[in-house]
Amino acid sequence: MLHLEGRGFEGQRSHCQCGSIDLSFWCKECFGMAMYCKECVIEHHHCLPLHIVEKWNGLFFEHISLKKLGLCVQLGHNPGNHCLNPQPSFSNDFVVIDVNGIHEIKLDFCECKTAQIRYKQLLCARWYPATTTDPQTAATFSVLRLYHLLSFKLKVTTHKFYHSLARCSNSTGLMAIRDRYAPFMCMVHEWRHLRQLQWAGRGHDPSGVIATQAGKLAVICPACPQPGRNLPEGWCNGWCYALFITIDANFCLKRKAVSSDWVDPGSNTGWAYFVDEREYKSYLNDQCSTCVSHNAINMADTKSSHGLAATEVGTMDCAQHDMKRPNGVGDLQKGENNVIVPVLNVSYDIACQWSKKFWAQMETMPTHLHLPHETLNIHYFVPKFHIGAHIEECQITFSWNFGKFVGHTDGEAPELASSTKEMGPGTQHDTLDDYFGDWNWKKIASLGWTLKRKMVDALKWKTEHCHALDKLESTIHPVLIAAWRGEVEAWEEDSANVNPFQSRVVSITLAAMHSQLADSEASELQAGINLSLHCDISLSVLISTGIDLEEQQYQKETLMHHTNTLQCKIDTWACIQELYIPTVPALHSSGPNSALPTSLKPQDFPLYLPSALNDIECDQWLHENEWELCYAQALDALNEVRSHLRQAASTRVEARKDASVNKYRCARAALVALSRKLEKVSWEAIICPLETGDIRPMGDFSCGHSQGTADNSCTKDDRVQDCVHIEWCKARAHAAHWSEEVDLLLEEMQRVLAYLEWEIGACSSHVTMRQLNKVPEQEGLEAYAFRQVGLHADMRRSFQGIWHNVPVLVESTIDVVDEISVSAEETDRVPSLHAPPSVHNC
Repeated sequence: MLHLEGRGFEGQRSHCQCGSIDLSFWCKECFGMAMYCKECVIEHHHCLPLHIVEKWNGLFFEHISLKKLGLCVQLGHNPGNHCLNPQPSFSNDFVVIDVNGIHEIKLDFCECKTAQIRYKQLLCARWYPATTTDPQTAATFSVLRLYHLLSFKLKVTTHKFYHSLARCSNSTGLMAIRDRYAPFMCMVHEWRHLRQLQWAGRGHDPSGVIATQAGKLAVICPACPQPGRNLPEGWCNGWCYALFITIDANFCLKRKAVSSDWVDPGSNTGWAYFVDEREYKSYLNDQCSTCVSHNAINMADTKSSHGLAATEVGTMDCAQHDMKRPNGVGDLQKGENNVIVPVLNVSYDIACQWSKKFWAQMETMPTHLHLPHETLNIHYFVPKFHIGAHIEECQITFSWNFGKFVGHTDGEAPELASSTKEMGPGTQHDTLDDYFGDWNWKKIASLGWTLKRKMVDALKWKTEHCHALDKLESTIHPVLIAAWRGEVEAWEEDSANVNPFQSRVVSITLAAMHSQLADSEASELQAGINLSLHCDISLSVLISTGIDLEEQQYQKETLMHHTNTLQCKIDTWACIQELYIPTVPALHSSGPNSALPTSLKPQDFPLYLPSALNDIECDQWLHENEWELCYAQALDALNEVRSHLRQAASTRVEARKDASVNKYRCARAALVALSRKLEKVSWEAIICPLETGDIRPMGDFSCGHSQGTADNSCTKDDRVQDCVHIEWCKARAHAAHWSEEVDLLLEEMQRVLAYLEWEIGACSSHVTMRQLNKVPEQEGLEAYAFRQVGLHADMRRSFQGIWHNVPVLVESTIDVVDEISVSAEETDRVPSLHAPPSVHNC
């Protein structure tokens, strides 16, 4: 690198290639280290006017511009051709922004009789003008393309990008750089918009850009059902033609209250992903949520939203392929299409609330936004990632895992974020439209491998889950299976029927017992009865805290990382325990570890709960509280064991299962000790001893174990049968979903190929759609149309090549029992992915 600071071997030359003895200039952009005289370096750079040239001053190279050397850029003619009427730019000072910096050049426009208007002369040189009236600044197409790409891939802001270019020109701060940041932002904004128009074929439409219809600039998902594009003639109302959409609010896309729609109007005006704001904003509505576990709407009016014109952006996406829907995006001030398919599966974080008044709110919308209530069947779901935040009833009713004909859809929407907070409304919308379009295009470009990977996974899991279902059903009486299947199918047809995924056996939980004891103590206080000896810690709180500490003593992970914290909790609890059980200090002093009580490890510290006091008397209320809590703890632990047995085997699952087994056994041991003091009876029929042989996967009724009977009492058999019932429903749903996923992926692959074929035809029609008088412009229109035809043809061939062995993979697993959710006719369908796009076998 130091060698290249000098002239290298060029310093030994005495003459330029033209014979001149002036050998002082070299170009940092050109290949090699060749040095030239002033005249030669200018001659070589008529076609490269934005290169960076340096001059050897006898000691080192110093920067010198081509403008100072005398180079003049002539527009309107090829380099080397003479212009009869050159006209210098304003003040003979023109600024060009390029990938290697910001350049001041000498530029002449052509004023010949046949010359084009000035901004078109710049465009013909692939320089984008900052204005159409007497332009003084331009950006090269190269730098606009580069920024466009970096803004997508690296989320580079215009400000950072422009000032990086300024540093390329001069990083010392000793030389003034012309500030063209504001014009560059305008050029970037216009460039985004024009690229969207070009891609959508608006330049080929004789009616022009102004005739662009809503959503026509959006990049469409080719795998979703598009009547007239990728569906066969006379397509039926089959489940595979359902449209999957998800609704979400992106809280990262806030916008400050800067500018206004009047000052900063958008260029797209509802042509891409954002809806037309004028109609949309008048129908924004605010409603409160009644789902206590999901409070996103109610928290919208907070101080964090002050000073913001938009707190988030609401979006509607394709749930299967994570693509933005046309006109599916809008600003939201608070909280949070036209559809011609027969079934609409809608996924929304707050679907439980949003669905309640959906059709009522629809009536208040403009007529052209109404959906066909009589013919459209809408199913509502909550995304899998978000459903855990909902109450239990919502988790069962709105889960994708339990729905019919939805495949393995998760219902999540992609979270796109960019630095648009400081933008005005129009600029932000146009920028996000561009981001969404790029996101959709990247998804389309990767559809080949995405759908192939999904198919391989779906076939694998379909086989495994179908075999697992068969194995489970082999242990259950056929009469029960027939009855359960009828319940599930009835619920799938009408969700108003009994939900088969909901437990029929109601058991008290530890959390519910905590609440029940707290309510009981509150009632006693109102009646003037106060048994508490501490102002903050009541009897039930003391015992429940002790049980929690006892559980933590057995948890290895807790002891490993939080030993000191656990010791502090035990010390605090032990001090309060002395108030309620004064004999405990004497037990500590006389115990086996009495010599060094302060050196005990927290897992070895005896807590002396009432159940461990043997014959030592303590308050009867403490015994009662511990009994109730241990009884609920045992039921909780038993449910945990069952849950772990349903999961795939792994080291972590086994460890959690063992911990739950130990918790159950400890709780039962406490109940045994307390039952003698409280004279409890009939509880052992429910809280039975848990032997190692009892810990088996659901459905394993070997060794003569019963499946359970259907009497009205809540017996052990009832609980087992209820658990097996729910497990069978879930196993059936899993097998059905993966079977549906295989069929749906086959249909989507067909639709993608059909859509690309339609695109080829649509782009071919652009060749003759518009006829221009000027031959060069007509050739440009045709060339772009042919390029699009070639692009989509190449993409279609690529996808066909990636999917060529998919029918073989499906055939190899077709012998799997598949009578879960689709008919035999649908199961046997394995369409050829090489068939013409008009051939559909669905």
